[in-house]
Amino acid sequence: MRKNKIDVELIECILQTKAELNIANRNFEQAEGELIDYYLYQIKAHKAKLDYLIKEVKERGFKLDTIHELNVKIS
Repeated sequence: MRKNKIDVELIECILQTKAELNIANRNFEQAEGELIDYYLYQIKAHKAKLDYLIKEVKERGFKLDTIHELNVKIS
């Protein structure tokens, strides 16, 4: 049962990180001056975190469909 809780938390973390990445992308589109660098840093950080989390999920036997949003299937 503990493993399932960790898996659910991992998926929730992916969804949260994806939402934060989308917000950073929207903010970047409207940024000016020094905020451009700030949002670029945020985008890069969120992408790195998302890549790591997706790798973790795949190693645990989940299948992610990132093209059609985040559909999770246990293999």
